[in-house]
Amino acid sequence: MKIVCIGGGPAGLYFAILMKKADPSRDITVVERNRPYDTFGWGVVFSDQTLGNLQAADAPTAAAILDAFSHWDDIEIHIRGRTMRSGGHGFCGIGRKRLLNILQQRCEELGVKLQFETDVVSDADFPDADLIIASDGLNSRIRSRHADTYRPDVDLRRCRFVWLGTHKLFEAFTFAFEETEWGWFQAHAYRFDADTSTFIVETPEEVWQAAGLDKMEKEESIAFCERLFAKHLDGHRLMSNAAHLRGSSQWIRFPRVVCRTWVHHNGRAPVVLMGDAAHTAHFSIGSGTKLALEDAIELARCIGRRAGDLPGALHDYETVRSVEVLRIQNAARNSTEWFENVKRYVDLPPEQFAYSLLTRSQRISHENLRLRDPRYVEGYEDWIAERCGVPRVAQRHSIPPMFTPFTVRSVQLKNRVVVSPMAQYSAVDGVPGDYHLVHLGSRAMGGAGLVFAEMTCVSADARITPACPGLYTAEQRDAWKRIAGFVHANTDAKIAVQLGHAGAKGATKVAWEGIDQPLEQGAWPLISASPQQYLDGVSAWSRAMTREDMDRVTADFARSARWAAEAGFDWLELHCAHGYLLSSFISPLTNQRTDEYGGSLENRLRYPLEVFRAVRKAWPQHLPMSVRISAHDWVEGGITPDDAVEIARAFKAAGADLIDCSSGQVSKQESPTYGRMWQTPFADRIRNEAGIATIAVGAISEADHVNSIIAAGRADLCAIARPHLAHPAWTLNEAARIGYLEVEWPRQYRAAKSQLERNLERERAQAAQGAGLSPLEQANRALGV
Repeated sequence: MKIVCIGGGPAGLYFAILMKKADPSRDITVVERNRPYDTFGWGVVFSDQTLGNLQAADAPTAAAILDAFSHWDDIEIHIRGRTMRSGGHGFCGIGRKRLLNILQQRCEELGVKLQFETDVVSDADFPDADLIIASDGLNSRIRSRHADTYRPDVDLRRCRFVWLGTHKLFEAFTFAFEETEWGWFQAHAYRFDADTSTFIVETPEEVWQAAGLDKMEKEESIAFCERLFAKHLDGHRLMSNAAHLRGSSQWIRFPRVVCRTWVHHNGRAPVVLMGDAAHTAHFSIGSGTKLALEDAIELARCIGRRAGDLPGALHDYETVRSVEVLRIQNAARNSTEWFENVKRYVDLPPEQFAYSLLTRSQRISHENLRLRDPRYVEGYEDWIAERCGVPRVAQRHSIPPMFTPFTVRSVQLKNRVVVSPMAQYSAVDGVPGDYHLVHLGSRAMGGAGLVFAEMTCVSADARITPACPGLYTAEQRDAWKRIAGFVHANTDAKIAVQLGHAGAKGATKVAWEGIDQPLEQGAWPLISASPQQYLDGVSAWSRAMTREDMDRVTADFARSARWAAEAGFDWLELHCAHGYLLSSFISPLTNQRTDEYGGSLENRLRYPLEVFRAVRKAWPQHLPMSVRISAHDWVEGGITPDDAVEIARAFKAAGADLIDCSSGQVSKQESPTYGRMWQTPFADRIRNEAGIATIAVGAISEADHVNSIIAAGRADLCAIARPHLAHPAWTLNEAARIGYLEVEWPRQYRAAKSQLERNLERERAQAAQGAGLSPLEQANRALGV
């Protein structure tokens, strides 16, 4: 087998090593355009887990790398004159040149041919190869040559950065943030050998330009960075090893590379992308070299496993690695966006800013961080609790963030867990019955701080289905009063009502008879911002609301708000999301009006704000009011997260206390990006840009999720839906699962509390013993890190 690796970076060299080691008879050549000792950049970072992979793949190479590594466990964050430190992270740094030299030496030991100073333009230059590896880096010529096959997507990110070095030795992985008159700059610094550290300076493009760095010569811009970060450099200079770059060209924007496919079949030898040619991951999570080496390991493994079946091996390689790379790139995207938006977080208290940075990628969660550095997390939990008015009691377990109280106006919630409003389609003529009493009552007894009733309609023609509850008759008010009374009499939870109007999505069947399908009989006329058919060719058409319609509906909302107060609800939410009536005014996808209620976002918000003000006036001033919005329509031309911030600011100015941050369900053309906690970034952005408390929703299913979200300041409350359908006592169960024993149970259920806690403790101990893993290893395995 004849193999050619185009590009002598870590991916090509390491793949050559593994393939030659597996079969010394293979003819393997690595072709590199630079000289053996040329390199750009300074040090690279690996995690301890990556070192384990290298050890398993080729022990001599791993030993040489380990011998050259600088190892550290701590991360330090410097912001506004404060320094926060967290340990247990297990990083290793090595000079890029040293790493390449180790790999080159190992290649030579095994008999791999190394051909330097050879500029390859085309894979066709190797007509007798059986396999060609395109490991020619970020600006891969081979990828460009076969772009129709690989279909690369290159996204130049928002920040400019420069990769420098210094003889200041950083003993921890260091993040330093400095404010200037033009905006914020950040440095990423870490030691990688006995006398040198990497020092990356990064800032958004607009700040870079405002500071004049785009016009500075290289030496001048380096001096600028030295002055800016002087207190972190302790008199040491910054250095560049990019002699080939001039002026501002050393400042680049990170290109995120995603390729649809990684293998090109040209009728001769297959050409396989590897490393940066196939994908990139932002340097802030230190995974670029890791991904390159693990690409090599996986392809070598697949070829070894499928001896004689190269097409099958390449298929397996692409299938396995594309999933893993996507996971890393998702984490890298989260991390990239955090650093692109540092301005969003700098007004958080330094303690919370640091926690937000540590958990930015979602690869490290609250419990994972606790296993890495329990002392840090315990101290941080105490800090959060004290800010919530709950000082630490001697000998008492620190309080997880999800179990800290939250106060809005006169209402204090005992914790941060919310039972989402979930349509149950079980009312008769809009009247909630025994089903709702049991459904909502059991979840109130299950430990949540706030329980939402499902969307409750303000008139008969506001219902989604004939089985939706309402608050437009005295009978309905009294039925709700019975339910609220039960919650107050038997639990310490609060109960909320969500008022809404279905608009064009009304007059449909209950979900289990055909979701969004129109009623075959008994339907009612539909109204919305503009004429609309929710399901093309299926749904009934709505008509545009007149001024008379607006006045009537506004009065309906106000009346329902007054009756909600009489029924004893503690909290009211106005439903302005998911394509329902008020949402239909906000989204440009559904609002085509040409009067003062259409056109600009300000105009489209006009009617929803009229309704909000009427409800706020009717609802008792001492009780809180939230607004649910669709923060993203997931359709071209629809509402974007940028718009969502402005929507939140408008409702805040009108008197809203919180924004409940959902998305989608406005158009059937939507293409959401799903994943765990997938809508939390909307709550994060609105909270920290619009300056209003938020509720996060969407695939939040574990206590660890809630703790991470609350602790990082991404939201103030977490609404959990489907897990609460499966387990009414989700909150109590999660408290026991994470070992928090201080939570109160209903006295009727206390006999079960200690047994559940013992059983879960036994399961944890057995799992740890069976796996033979350290706590950090257990956490990393659970997270797939």
